[in-house]
Amino acid sequence: MEWLTAVLAGAVTGILSGFGVGGGTLLLIWMTAFAGVPQDLAQGVNLLYFLPAAAMALPAHFKNGYIDKKTALPAIAAGLAGTAAAAWAATAVDVELLRRCFGVFLICIGLRELFRKGER
Repeated sequence: MEWLTAVLAGAVTGILSGFGVGGGTLLLIWMTAFAGVPQDLAQGVNLLYFLPAAAMALPAHFKNGYIDKKTALPAIAAGLAGTAAAAWAATAVDVELLRRCFGVFLICIGLRELFRKGER
């Protein structure tokens, strides 16, 4: 039964990833809150999950013109630098602190989405 829950969580987060709306974040929540996976291990699984999910979604987004190359290239470069620094820091930080930081991040994003005025 546990495998079925994992398949369902993967399917739902895969659909969200295809839309580009944070399926990996929800996968992290499922793994840490419901599957009992420690935060540091869940983050590693999420990074591995992201690679094939992005590879599957990107062709459709490119085909439909949903990639702004002028914006994407500087964002990718800065993101790679930030990722390298944060990955190094995350391995040195206590797992409980990572959980708390992730929780604060989710609350901030949730509040922003809850109170954001209609855009586009």
